[in-house]
Amino acid sequence: MVKTPEIKLNNGIEMPTLGFGVFQITDLNEAQKSVEAALSTGYRLIDTATAYQNEEAVGKAIRNSGVPRDQIFLTSKLWVSEFSYLGAKQGIDASLQRLGLDYMDLYLLHQPYGDVMGAWRALQEANKAGKIRAIGVSNFYDDQLKNLELSMPVKPVVNQIEVNPWYQRPQEVRFNQSEEVQVEAWAPFAEGAHDIFKDPSLMQIAQAHHKTTGQVILRWLLQRNITVIPKSVHQDRIEENFDVFGFTLNEDEMATISKLDRGESQFFDHRDPVTIEQIFGSSLKAAQKEEK
Repeated sequence: MVKTPEIKLNNGIEMPTLGFGVFQITDLNEAQKSVEAALSTGYRLIDTATAYQNEEAVGKAIRNSGVPRDQIFLTSKLWVSEFSYLGAKQGIDASLQRLGLDYMDLYLLHQPYGDVMGAWRALQEANKAGKIRAIGVSNFYDDQLKNLELSMPVKPVVNQIEVNPWYQRPQEVRFNQSEEVQVEAWAPFAEGAHDIFKDPSLMQIAQAHHKTTGQVILRWLLQRNITVIPKSVHQDRIEENFDVFGFTLNEDEMATISKLDRGESQFFDHRDPVTIEQIFGSSLKAAQKEEK
């Protein structure tokens, strides 16, 4: 079985460069089976979140897998409805209870809204207490990340952001890497938008390596030193996504993919006030009410 290469985070612990995500796998039985299949294939990084509502299934899969717990790097995330000091403390314990585990390897603030500083203080304490081995963020822009770094003693180890061939974010990737914050890509396939798997440039590169376009995309991300967490509920695709370490893209192929950048999210603008209120408003108000 191939061992996933690892990268050392800024707090000294090591994290696999390729993982398995469970976003949108809402059927708990399917989520459990998918994680079990991923672990059996060789994945050792598993990524979930409170908002995904499948932490319980992920925890069962880990316990049933036969893989020693210390060989699995588990990530979960705190939702903004719990973004306060007390809310985050309760949210951490709730995640551990749902997972049925003693600790998480990485815990992220899922969005950059609400009482980020209060929630981060709770994460720092949980990290010090051994409940979480590392703490990080998700969807933070450069200024938001820098503000957190300057305000708190513990720097995030990871920033999990949308990165794919349509939305390559070279400046943000460079900034995070210059800050020694590991970039981790969600939605590496842009959820199939704009027929990404049939893009002629990607298909030509894939044919040259006898690989699929999906494998080329994952390889492109890994060669940018970006950790990536593709999702699938199909055994063949789970195995295919893992088979990306036996080939290398050359400079011309990397340059060809760089020209595909559309410079826009395939989902929504995290800085649009109307969108923020529509998607996160009720959760932020719930956090304020809970804190009072």
